Amino acid sequence: MEAFSFATSSDLDKLSVHVRIDRLDGHQRPIPYSVLLKRPDLRHRASNINPHSELYVTAQIWADSKPLTVPVQTAYKSFKHARVWNEWLSLPVAYSNLPASAQLAITVWDLSPAEATESDLHAVPFGGTTIPLFDKDNTLQRGRQRCRIHRHKAADGLSSTTTPWVIPPARKERKSTVAEDTVDEQVAEMQRLEELLKKQEMGDIPQNQWLDALLFKRMMKIRSDALRAEAMAQSRQSKSYLKETNGDAQNETQGEPDDELFYLDIELPRFDHSIVFADIEYPPPPISNIKLDTDSGVLHRPPPEVSFGPGINISGYEDAMAGRLIRIYDPEIGMKDNPAETKHLRLMRNQQTDSLDRDRKPNVSVRDELNAIMNYGPLREIKFKDRDLIWKFRYYLTRDKRALTKFVKAVNWREPIDVRQAAPMLEKWAEIDIDAALELLGPSFDHPIVRAYAVERLKKADDDELLVYLLQLVQALKYEAGGEGDDSSLARFLVTRAASSFTLGNFFHWYLMVEISDFSDDQAPEHRDLFAKIEYDFMFELEKTPEGREKRNTFKRQGELLAILTKISKDIRFSREDRLRRIAHLKKSLADPKNELIAIDPPLPLPLDPSIHITGIYPDDCNVLKSSLFPLILNFKTTTNTKYPMMFKTGDDLRQDQLVIQIITLMDRLLRKENLDLKLTPYHILATSTQAGAIQFVPSTTLSSAVAKHKGSLLAYLRANNPDDTAPLSVRKEAMDTYIKSCAGYCVITYLLGVGDRHLDNLLISPSGHFFHVDFGYILGRDPKPFAPQMKLCREMIEGMGGPNHANYREFKGYAFTAWSTLRKQAGLILNLFALMQGANVPDIKVEREGVVRKVQERMWLDVEEEKAMRDFERLIEESKDSWIGVGIDLAHGFVQNVWRK
Repeated sequence: MEAFSFATSSDLDKLSVHVRIDRLDGHQRPIPYSVLLKRPDLRHRASNINPHSELYVTAQIWADSKPLTVPVQTAYKSFKHARVWNEWLSLPVAYSNLPASAQLAITVWDLSPAEATESDLHAVPFGGTTIPLFDKDNTLQRGRQRCRIHRHKAADGLSSTTTPWVIPPARKERKSTVAEDTVDEQVAEMQRLEELLKKQEMGDIPQNQWLDALLFKRMMKIRSDALRAEAMAQSRQSKSYLKETNGDAQNETQGEPDDELFYLDIELPRFDHSIVFADIEYPPPPISNIKLDTDSGVLHRPPPEVSFGPGINISGYEDAMAGRLIRIYDPEIGMKDNPAETKHLRLMRNQQTDSLDRDRKPNVSVRDELNAIMNYGPLREIKFKDRDLIWKFRYYLTRDKRALTKFVKAVNWREPIDVRQAAPMLEKWAEIDIDAALELLGPSFDHPIVRAYAVERLKKADDDELLVYLLQLVQALKYEAGGEGDDSSLARFLVTRAASSFTLGNFFHWYLMVEISDFSDDQAPEHRDLFAKIEYDFMFELEKTPEGREKRNTFKRQGELLAILTKISKDIRFSREDRLRRIAHLKKSLADPKNELIAIDPPLPLPLDPSIHITGIYPDDCNVLKSSLFPLILNFKTTTNTKYPMMFKTGDDLRQDQLVIQIITLMDRLLRKENLDLKLTPYHILATSTQAGAIQFVPSTTLSSAVAKHKGSLLAYLRANNPDDTAPLSVRKEAMDTYIKSCAGYCVITYLLGVGDRHLDNLLISPSGHFFHVDFGYILGRDPKPFAPQMKLCREMIEGMGGPNHANYREFKGYAFTAWSTLRKQAGLILNLFALMQGANVPDIKVEREGVVRKVQERMWLDVEEEKAMRDFERLIEESKDSWIGVGIDLAHGFVQNVWRK
């Protein structure tokens, strides 16, 4: 099948519909005097007086028998030898707004001084035609079109139009005359030549000026003869029909001949590619979130009974109404508050029952209900009856820190009465955890009192803990109602804390700079202005600190360093040299004194890791990786006389990788709190713009390289780098423990995050046994390869443990179960962090912003009991271990990579 290049009509959102009115050709018969005696108004029509009278044309777009636009008309023009307008008309509608049934109704108007019965403008229709803008294949028509004019009719534009632009040929009788066959041949020849002329105008046939001029004269002669012959044939058919039906009187009564034939030549815009109709995809209607119980009979209620008054005749009513009962779906049910329930809550909370509620205590059954509500996840909506219950026992619940977020959801913060009663309750509540504070900063809570309370809880977190959530807190600024001014409590808090800590300020500054530089359609201009305002406030706040000017100068120097690296990276990336010459180019650029990279004085905190102070770079110790984007490997000099390797790349948005590494860092922190060190490698990564970033380079090798070097055995790689003849499998115990633990940790984490596109080239292992993942281009369940296993546990990884029957494999599963159970208990914190990222311009989050949190929650199986969850998780591990699809993916990827390298 040949390639077909096309564009969609929805892409033409700024281009209005145009049509060029070219010329009118046809044959007009003189009106007999007998007709003029009966219709004296015909002698005043311009077309009957002069064959080249001043007609004008109107065009209007219709669809589904309804006009879409007002008509537009041609300017006045005086004709001498032929009716040629050669004028483009612009209709007030864009191509993107056209439906598939759009038609162009074109009417040629004649002028008459006598009052016209059809209009008050002294204009009568000379003829009309209707042409669809999209053909039967839903492709936009383009180029020259020859439209049949229906005499004395205005173009109607209806779906079943009476003025079609092309009249299908009538089926011939068995007895056909030689004259009719001749006419058909002439018309067919004329149509063939017009199709060839149209192809030449579209560029499909080359032009030859002198030969084309001769051919065009001949074509005009053929067109004139064919038009005259077709008109004569039509006249013969008309006379024959009148003779058969004795309709001669009818034609005289009409007073207008019907055997006249006219064609209007128009031209539609030409495009480089075909334009295929594509409708706008509107968002689906909201689905009710009301979940009926299984024993509910709401859906099974019979139709309502109709009662009639006495004396009303109801005979035949049941038959007439049979099958006419229509159930209407109301999308507001479950999505908006029920007015009756809202009124009930307002009345209940207006009552002076505060003194009674203070001493109210739940009984055993109510306490069980409240405990069940407290266990709701962050995505669970609070039902009406639950809100009523929470409000009634609000004083009792103040001792339970889990209940605060449920209480906030139970309050209508748009009702002043509710706010007046609920606001003082927040200060009386038990201190909430950090995950609850993050939930209150999400998009669902916009009241300043609630967000200010959450910020007060964040103030108690230290800098290390705040740094873990800083990426999400910057995104939470989008949900601040007063974010653009000084009313944003979160913005004031972040600016103050970032100004007092250089590490916080370093990442806060670069997170803001990336958002400011995002000029994509997915970044709202008001959000870009918001981040610019906060960056200005941050710099202003720095000026107030003793070392503020020095810190500002440091950020400026960091920006200059990244600008130089970005330029060098782009030059090497777009260079057409081979890899060796690219490396030489890199070394020369790094050593160039103009770039000032050999010696950096005073030492500069590295933006990727501000705890590292660099004093220069090693130009000879650098490299260019063999990849499509040709990332750079750089080695910086540090104040501790050690090398700090870093990868720098352009042409890729690293914000998604940055998010995944930040979540891995958080999970590592959570596991360590439970005394579970799984030897994870959360290396540093920082997006410095939407198309550039830096990555900490960890000395390691891919699993594919390690296996290939050691004859298909990862265990041989571990044994070669950590030999110990006295240890099991001849691998040093510390290295084997590190490998087993890191495999377990990354298997669990990558499954929870739905990391896709896993193959042996983005699974890495260091000589010390640390196993880790890189390249997080697909997350949240997305994967470019079909039917990929949910967990990446390949046979090479298991072989490195000693095989599936070795004790190391059972130890691996034990670590995986413990990590799985620990992270499930912290589901609220993880889900709230993803909820704060819903507005971020991360590729896999933009695919379905509303479903981001739900995708992560589905992989945590929160509705399943712990014991069953463990059994299901073990089954998942075994299925991934035995997955032949994963083996096929690794083989296919390895084959493609080998072909590419060659």
